[in-house]
Amino acid sequence: MQSEPEILSTETKLDFINRAIEAGVRRMEVTSFVHPKRVPQMADAEDVIRGLPDMDDFTAIGLVLNKRGFERARDVQIDEVGMAVVASETYNQRNNGAAVEESIAAWLEIAAEAKQAGIRANCMVSSAFGCPFEGEVPLSRVLEIADRIMEGDPVELGFADSIGVGVPAQVTEMIGAVKEKYPDTSLRFHFHNTRNTGLANAQAAVDGGVDSLDASIAGIGGCPFAPAATGNIPTDDLLYLLDRSGVETGVSLDKIIEISHWLDEQLGGRGTPAMLPKAGIFPQIAEQYREAS
Repeated sequence: MQSEPEILSTETKLDFINRAIEAGVRRMEVTSFVHPKRVPQMADAEDVIRGLPDMDDFTAIGLVLNKRGFERARDVQIDEVGMAVVASETYNQRNNGAAVEESIAAWLEIAAEAKQAGIRANCMVSSAFGCPFEGEVPLSRVLEIADRIMEGDPVELGFADSIGVGVPAQVTEMIGAVKEKYPDTSLRFHFHNTRNTGLANAQAAVDGGVDSLDASIAGIGGCPFAPAATGNIPTDDLLYLLDRSGVETGVSLDKIIEISHWLDEQLGGRGTPAMLPKAGIFPQIAEQYREAS
């Protein structure tokens, strides 16, 4: 929601989350504990967490970028926090408001306090495939930051193509390098579709054996601190790819598409990036065309 001009009510956000749960989603980043003046769309983070259903099999994640964000998340008893450390200095300063080393230090402190509080904590290397301000990000730099993150023993190590510049060959190379260093660590990858390579990168990640993929219902998203940033890969389109490839997710594509249409209405009806809500699910759509003819 952070890049959408509309600021949805807490009630609408909770409706959105509950619809996703009904569709089969069992782990979801539901809010961000960021500065409300910098990202006003997330100003109601505490109210969102307080309004969530009490479910043993649903994990609510809150994004935090510093110690203050973690304290807010801890105080409302979040299930899991996710921290991000950007691979380039310029983008980390703009996104996190700190130097890379300061963000790493904050992560290590957050990881220790989260463990004491019984809160799961994951961490992601953002802009791991390229920076909008500094250009190419060497794999050696990404691995260097990953080494520091692993000192905090995250429940999951993530890598984000935050501005959608990566290609499958990079994904394959990165997964191989990380698995060689940390063969027993759960890996998560986060792709944006800015240059239309997001789903190809997701397939490369699946082929590489990653544990989790991030996606956004209807393909909304982006980053307000990166120029020309577009949405995450759509949950709709990713589910279609996985379903047709025989990968079980436990999430209903039909219900996700319904949510996408509903969400588009909440955002003013201007259309969303996901293709499946527009094109329909094959082969069901072929049956509809045949009946219509």
